[in-house]
Amino acid sequence: IMRPDDANVAGNVHGGTILKMIEEAGAIISTRHCNSQAGEPCVAALARVERTDFLSPVCIGEVANVSAEITYTSRHSVEVQVNVMSENILTGAKKVTNKATLWYVPLSLKNVNKVLEVPPIQYTRKEQEDEGKKRYEEQKLDRLETKQRNGDLIFPVINPEPHTVGYSQSSLIHLVGPSDCTLLGFVHGGEDECAGMWAARHCKTNIVTASVDAINFHEKIKKGSVITISGRMTFTSNKSMEIEVFVDADPFVDEPRERYRAVSAFFTYVSLSKEGKPLPVPQLLTETEDEKRRFEEGKGRYLQTKAKRQAQMQQA
Repeated sequence: IMRPDDANVAGNVHGGTILKMIEEAGAIISTRHCNSQAGEPCVAALARVERTDFLSPVCIGEVANVSAEITYTSRHSVEVQVNVMSENILTGAKKVTNKATLWYVPLSLKNVNKVLEVPPIQYTRKEQEDEGKKRYEEQKLDRLETKQRNGDLIFPVINPEPHTVGYSQSSLIHLVGPSDCTLLGFVHGGEDECAGMWAARHCKTNIVTASVDAINFHEKIKKGSVITISGRMTFTSNKSMEIEVFVDADPFVDEPRERYRAVSAFFTYVSLSKEGKPLPVPQLLTETEDEKRRFEEGKGRYLQTKAKRQAQMQQA
């Protein structure tokens, strides 16, 4: 059941809260499957979250029902598809709020740096395996391309003008404690409150998560690390805004090493009135060539997503 501490001031449940439930459901079913045969015990670790659309907001007092299904396995990874449905327990009304695809890898409990083999699943038809393999190759290629861009850094801007990239961007520093971690001592996925704050700063209104582009977990973050979460606005349409988020880690407790890029993602938000109606988003003012380039890239992602949604609606 969703409680006040799961939601923003307007009563809408944080996207990060929903993402965390999705991640946990995927981790449970993946870990169970990877330990279904005799062998070295392991725990499934999140490697990637595919694009997740927030079809409808979840509100305080509603019950979130999360279901997960394994849809493909490669030699060292598991694809899980997760659906979230909200239920108003007073009226009985139900609605689908989220659909997501996640990828996990099994890590040995004896050596967390060792990736184990995944037991294969039985497919009901050959096309299912072929389609799953295609998705696997596509996400593998995208992860590689994303990692190649991970040299980007976000620097603070002194006295930025309103609605510029520098106006909403910032960084937060957090010491990773036990409550932030999984059983293996690595950070949970699924937190988007920081990106939400940056979107709210740009709009000065209530904002809700509309979608999450692929979240790539490039490296594990251990307990005791200091993480820096940085974000900047990359694109705005009439009613949505895209935030690029980086998470960099500084491990210094167990194994001191250089700072590294652990996570990268794009979050999309919409601005809402007090009545929950969509509001126009102030247009992002780009000042540098890099900002203009990122704006055009964001526009490309926006148009691609818009086309996919229209195709899905026509099929429905």
